[in-house]
Amino acid sequence: MRHYDVIIVGGGPAGSACAAQLTASGMKTAVLDLAEFPRLKLCAGWVTPEVLDDLDIEPKHYPYRLNTFEKLRIHIKGLTFNVKTTQHSIRRFEFDNFLLNRCGADIFNHNVKNIQRQNGKYLVDDRFSGDFLIGAGGTRCPVYRTFFRALNPRAKERQIVAYELEFPYEWSDPRCHLWFIENNLPGYSWYVPKKNGYLNCGVGGFSDKIKSNEDDIKKHWKQLVHKLENLSMVTDWRSGDAHGYSYFMRSNIDTLRSDNAFIIGDAAGLATLDLGEGIGPAVQSARLAADAIMGETEYSLNTIHAYSPIKPWLRKWLEGRLTKKMLRKKRREDINSAVAH
Repeated sequence: MRHYDVIIVGGGPAGSACAAQLTASGMKTAVLDLAEFPRLKLCAGWVTPEVLDDLDIEPKHYPYRLNTFEKLRIHIKGLTFNVKTTQHSIRRFEFDNFLLNRCGADIFNHNVKNIQRQNGKYLVDDRFSGDFLIGAGGTRCPVYRTFFRALNPRAKERQIVAYELEFPYEWSDPRCHLWFIENNLPGYSWYVPKKNGYLNCGVGGFSDKIKSNEDDIKKHWKQLVHKLENLSMVTDWRSGDAHGYSYFMRSNIDTLRSDNAFIIGDAAGLATLDLGEGIGPAVQSARLAADAIMGETEYSLNTIHAYSPIKPWLRKWLEGRLTKKMLRKKRREDINSAVAH
């Protein structure tokens, strides 16, 4: 049986960021993941500048696809806004593999099935033992399931269901588009170009609200496909089939540490409450958990914002522009009505 100071279950951005910090401090660390990297990961692949800063990545030195947007194209109820901001898109296929390979930990392709705590150690499938255990395996993380599900049940009203496709496509529109609350979708849909001929399109919304409306996320996906075809933004979908997944937005999280076991990222349900952005909170929680293991701080999420970094300016900008556009629209309608009479 292999023994480590820390065993991390999950090799995504949360797991690799935590591993990088621990190995840099001299702790013997193992990362276990059921997938062999590089692997396809369903995700729009939208990362903020804050994420790259936290991961110590200089955009111009990142060796894989990284597309930078200086504006976002926001669509709300038939109104369109160009929002000035700097955001990035990456391919998780490349991004996660890059982070994992540089983290310095021992990496094992292993499907974790059984975890026990014996004599102060964590035993994983009678193959690995560790003094500390980190759950970074996403929504279905076995560490969450074993040690935290009863302590920290997830709020079903915060569950997000998404449906998306990432595929090779020579896009002609280089802008990132977000459509909010279209066709009564309690969420938004997206069009995210990736560098060098890749594209990600998808829809996501609150699962319970979709069900209560007797609706289906696949129906919203078909409506997005139809929209993009009508706009001539995507004319060929033959590269693959869309797939669905779910995760949880942040709620009142009571227990993130049990003895020397921790949960981070999507295993803890930390996606932001506005845009459902998960990579930023995942990386931040990973760093905080590593600090706690090294004895520097308590593991607390008080410093992790529940909203995306773009929330303040997006809200302020939209409130002002939306009001102005609606007033102009109303004036035009009043004028047309007066002319008609």
